[in-house]
Parts: sequence; structure tokens; C-alpha cells
Amino acid sequence: MLTVYKGDEEKLEVISEITSGSWVHVVNPEPQDLVQLKAMGIPEDLLTHVQDRDERPRSEQRQKTLLIVLHFPYAQGTTANVPYITLPMSVLITETALVTIIPTAADVLQKFTAQAKHGLSTIERARFVLYLYYFIADEFLNSMDQINKAVDGLEDQLRKSLRNREVLELLKYEKSLIYITTALKSNEIILERLQQGHLLKWSGRDEELLADVLVEIRQAIELVDISQNILGQMMDAFASIVSNNLNAVMKFLTAVTIVIALPTLLTSFYGMNVALPGEDQPLAFVWIGAIALLISLVVMFALWKKDWL
Repeated sequence: MLTVYKGDEEKLEVISEITSGSWVHVVNPEPQDLVQLKAMGIPEDLLTHVQDRDERPRSEQRQKTLLIVLHFPYAQGTTANVPYITLPMSVLITETALVTIIPTAADVLQKFTAQAKHGLSTIERARFVLYLYYFIADEFLNSMDQINKAVDGLEDQLRKSLRNREVLELLKYEKSLIYITTALKSNEIILERLQQGHLLKWSGRDEELLADVLVEIRQAIELVDISQNILGQMMDAFASIVSNNLNAVMKFLTAVTIVIALPTLLTSFYGMNVALPGEDQPLAFVWIGAIALLISLVVMFALWKKDWL
């Protein structure tokens, strides 16, 4: 699906045709979309690369087209093996227009356009790229908030858990953090490369924004690293908690087995077909039951003192 926008300092709107200074956004490009992109002068081999879901962040100048690939967060849902992954967004800057391509439908660009209704110029392409970087870094922070909330919910369940299910859920979010931190560091490297090179023409105002974007990305990287370390330590701690909870249950069951086994041992003697003390007494059953109960109470008291019950 191909959508064309054009904006200045006052408004951003959808237009029907690709014109000079416009922004073309493509989701999961179809053959007819690729034909329009080729007509803009974009080399065919670049269009082949941007359709790859596994494309890594990079920048490349080909003829008169600059390709910048950066990654953005994508929520797959809490039931997925990895709730949050990252997907490539290809930014193609031609002589006349700017193109963004993503491999699947995601609300990240819808949020971007909603926030950029005012003050986003599609003509100032270097500044547009910086705004896009800044927004994506902020989206990574929002994803981190969601991950932290999910981990907090699992933490409450883990305190009394006897199973590994909750620990495995934490492992899923740890995988998400690995995807996120890798993407953020790669995005930072590409942005620094753009800063040091001459692929984009920066104005003085752009330089200030570039510094702000780098700070935002580095803060996001630091936050993800902290969360990753905390989650790793939490998983180790809660794995021990699950083991301790299971040990406590096994200790209780063992104590109950001992309490039950001793009266059973006593009464089993009186089930043998041999002469036994007190077998002629009419109250023999009562005395045996009383002795068995006394033994059980003594053993229970001893186990209670040792904190086994």
C-alpha cells in the first residue's frame, strides 16, 4: 500500500500524486508500488534489499539515491514467543522526494504522522530523518514501559509459583530486550555515520536536533541495558524462589508421610496372625489407637519445632 504525503511548517496532508518534495510511505510493497518507485529513479537493486524483513541497519549511497535502514519496535502480542521484535524501516532519499518502506503494517508511522500534523516539512529531508529517528527512539521507550509492566505482573505471580511457566515468560521478555538493545545500538551507529559523513546536508538547526536525537537514543540504550540486567538477575532469583517453594512443599509432604507412617507401623504389628500382648483385652483397640495418636502428636510437635510443618 502506497500513501503520499506533503507537508510544510504548518500542516501535513495526504495527496494523490508523487510530487517534488513529497513523502511516499509504502507498506509491504506490491508490484505496482515498485513500478512507481522505479519511476522515481530508485535503483532496482535497492528496492530488492528493502523488501527483506531481516535487513540490518545501514546506509548506502547508490547513484543519486541515499538508502538509510533503521529498526523500529514491533509488538507481536503477549502470546508470541517473543512479544516485541524489531523490523526494518528503509528510508530512500532521492533528488525530488523521500520514501519510507516497512515490510508489514504497523502503527508506528500512523503515530508519527498524527504527532507531525504541524511543523513537519517533507521538503527538509535531513530534518525529517532526524524527527523520524527521534520518534522511533521514543517508541522504543514506550515498548520498554510495556515490557516493564508485564514483568511486574509476572513478578507478583512468581512469588508463590511452583512452576517454571512464569520464568519462561520472563525469558520471552528477555529475548525482546536483546532485540531492542541491538536495534538501538545499530540505529545509533548509522546516525553517527550520517553525522560524520556528507550523505545528508545538515543545517545549523539540524545539528542541534541531531545532538538531541543522539542523546535520546543513548538514554534509551542505557535504560534497556539497566532493564536487561535487572531482568537477568530477577530470573536467577525467581528460579531459586521456584525451587525453594517446591522444596518447602516436598518438606511438608515428607513430614506428613512420617506422621502417617508411624501409626501405620504400630497397627500393622497387630495385623499379624501371632500371639501379641494385650490381644485378650477388650480395650486393646482403644489403647493401640491412643498410643498411635500420642506417637503422631509427639512426632508432629518435633517436626513443628524444626519448622517442617
